[in-house]
Formats: sequence, C-alpha cells, structure tokens
Amino acid sequence: MPVTEDNSQILAALARIKQVLGPQGWINDPDAAAPFLADERGMFEGACALVVRPSSTAQVAKIVGICAQAGIPVVPQGGNTGLVGAGIPNPADGAVLVSLGRMNRILDIDPLGYTITLEAGCILANIQAAAAKVDRMFPLSLGAEGTCQIGGNLSTNAGGVNVLRYGNARELVLGLEVVLPDGRVWDGLKRLRKDNTGYDLKQLYIGGEGTLGIITAAVCKLYPRPRDVQTAMVALAGLDAALALLARARDASGDRVTGFELICRTPFAAAITHIPGVRDPLAQQYDAYVLFELTGASADSGMKDTLESILAEALESGEIHDAVIAQSDAQRADFWRLREAVVEAQKFEGPSVKHDVSVAVSRVPAFIRRANAAMEKIVPGARPFAFGHFGDGNIHYNIAGPRGMADAKFLAMRAPVTAAIYDIIVDMGGSFSAEHGVGQLKLDEMARYKNPLELDMMRRVKAALDPANIMNPGKMLKTSQERTKP
Repeated sequence: MPVTEDNSQILAALARIKQVLGPQGWINDPDAAAPFLADERGMFEGACALVVRPSSTAQVAKIVGICAQAGIPVVPQGGNTGLVGAGIPNPADGAVLVSLGRMNRILDIDPLGYTITLEAGCILANIQAAAAKVDRMFPLSLGAEGTCQIGGNLSTNAGGVNVLRYGNARELVLGLEVVLPDGRVWDGLKRLRKDNTGYDLKQLYIGGEGTLGIITAAVCKLYPRPRDVQTAMVALAGLDAALALLARARDASGDRVTGFELICRTPFAAAITHIPGVRDPLAQQYDAYVLFELTGASADSGMKDTLESILAEALESGEIHDAVIAQSDAQRADFWRLREAVVEAQKFEGPSVKHDVSVAVSRVPAFIRRANAAMEKIVPGARPFAFGHFGDGNIHYNIAGPRGMADAKFLAMRAPVTAAIYDIIVDMGGSFSAEHGVGQLKLDEMARYKNPLELDMMRRVKAALDPANIMNPGKMLKTSQERTKP
C-alpha cells in the first residue's frame, strides 16, 4: 500500500499496534492469516489490514484505543467456528482482526462457590475438563467444543445440547470483563448471584456478536457433576408423541431431563450410512427418534428405575414403539456419536439449505409438518433433514435436494426455500435464528422479520456505545451509521 495523505494515519496506527504486541502478537503474512479469514462452511471469505493475537486485556484495550483514534474497524474472533460469518471481516473495511486465542488462562476456580473465572480464549472442552478436576461441571456443550472459545460462545449466546436443563450461555454467566469501542475496560467480573443495582450490562454483550465491545474474561457458573446418567434411544410413535414423552419425563424425574434430542428418519439414516462406526441401536426402522437423557446428582438417585418406568408407561400408552437404554458408558457414547454424526453426514447427501430455527416447544411438531408440506410444493422430492434440541424448541431444519436434481439447480432455489421456512417460523411466533446468531448471513432476515421498534432500540444502543461504528461493522444489525474519522 503506497503511503498517501489518506492512509498514512492508518499505517502509523498499524505500526503502533505492532509495537504494542511485539513480533509474536500479529500476523500479516497472507498464508498465515488465511485461516482467520474464512468461515468453516466456506460461505464467507474476508480480508483485513492485520490479524492481531493479544495476550492480555491491557493489550486488547491498547489495540482498540489505537483503532478508535484512527477510525479503523475492529473484528473480534474466537475459535472461528461460527456459522453466520460474524467473525469474518468484510474485505472492504480494512479492519484489524482481533483473535483471542492466546488469552486462554483459567484465572480462578471456586468449587465451593460454584464459579470459574477465565479468559475469553479458553477452549470450551478445556473449561469442561478443568471443572471436572474439581468435581464440578460446566454444562455448555456443543459439537465444536474442542475448538470453540468461551468468548465466542458468550458473544453468540451459544446453546447446545444441555439448554433444557441449564439454559443458554447467557444463563451461565455471572460477570464479564469487556473492552469498549473506545478502548476503555469495563471490569464487571463479579461472582454475585444477586446484584439489583440498575441495568444488567453484561447481557448487552452476551449475544451481541462483538458489535458493542470485546469480551476478554468472564465469571461463569459451575454445577454439581452428575453421578447417575441414564440414556436411551427411543423410537417415537409420531412427532406429537415427543411432546407427551417430554412432559411425562419432566414430571416423573423431578425435571431432571438433561437431553431430549429429536432425530427424524432421513438424518438418522444418513448418519448410519455415511459415518464409519455409527450403527442403528434398534432392530427396526422408524420415522422419528429421541435421544433422551436423565441425570442425578448421586450414584443412587434412582434415575435408571425412573427412566425404565417412564419408557414402560410411554410404551403402554402408545407414545413410543421401542427403546434401548444404554448399558455402559461406551454405549451411551455411541448414542451421542449418532446424534453428532447427523451433522457430519449431511454433506454426503449433497448440498443443503440450512435453517437454525425455534418455536415454542409445543409447536415443534406442527412446524415440522408445515415446513415439510411447504418444501414439497416448492421443490417436489426435497429431503428435509430435521433434527435438534426438541426440549428447548430449537430445530435444525435443513433441506437436501431431490435425488437426481443437479446441485446448481437445487441451490438456485435457496431464496424461496428459506423465505418459506422463515415465514412459517415467524407466523408461529418463533425465531429465524435460534442459536447460531445473525452475523452477516441473516442481516436481511433481521431487517425483514425483526420488530421495527426492537430494531430501533438496538440501533440506539449501538449508536450510544459505538458512535463511530468501528466495532464489528456490518454484523447482526444494519445501521445508517458511517464510520467517522477522528
């Protein structure tokens, strides 16, 4: 880049950032930067002026402060496992990408107080392991937990398989540390269960997708580690039967249902067909299944007897056709491997149009029926891959093309397919993004479906906290703001 009057200030700012970080803290070699600039689905490819890898909150604050003075956009990034392009910089922005991976220290574990304090770059699986070492559990669990980072999990309000029992990411947080768009640091790392002193500011940043600031550390809740885990793969008599089974299970167990994962036949069969080592635990084929798990705090909590009783009553009432209870940790792992393999198996069935949606739990069966009927009208022979977190109303409703249809012809139908699904979801009082967020992918849907008053309130918050619009611009929310030079 030749130095001109327009960019000399930016080049000077980048040089200052490099000086702050030292040679280990930044990347501008194109090959080394490439993994930070593309999302895992291959839908977004970005570019930036510099990739920085700070090792402390103080360094993040200095970087953001320099960028704010020079009018340089800042894009925070965790493990880069997101599915909506929230952490990928727009090529035209000339942003600084802030990767938090070097900030990976667990700062404190308080097993008696049931809290863990950690930096934003901690990998989720490592947090789970650290909790287990002190005989506690951190319940956030999702497919990318081996590489995703807690800062990204919180910035996207991640969900996963344990939401029914423990809630989304925002319900697991007591306090945050955040670098604001002007470089100031908000120290909200409190361990308090109660603090009724005004607005709950941390909730602005949980699910904010880095548009209001950068989460650099958090205090999260821990829970007792379950000693009695009972898992079953259940063949449902129908989608409506899942509602009856879930209600029966919550009532009979004292609301100790940890997992209740729906898998319809098409994704179930794809996992068995395409993923080595995955097999059907049931003797016959069925239209829909639930992976169902109860947990108890003590080894003698009686969850096995409770599960057997629930399934026996459900079988007698006609809610289920069959069920297999895991008899070992290995068999339980096999059941969960089948559930995880559903995601991996989709790619072997050709390209798909994916939707991460939610409705009230009681409306999940009706949504799937309405969506299936709409898809048959729009793309006759389309193959719905419906699966996900039935217990909290979050269904991953993905569509593969009819067998024999050219990939390009099917993908050309993406817009009407997605519009039909989202129209149904909104008509049923649901959400077009249940746990993956908005990012770049769903900006148009945000503008189309979100309540105008809600959009106005969100824009006002954005304008108040980030008036220059430097913090992850072009993500989550379309604004009329232009970045202003200092």
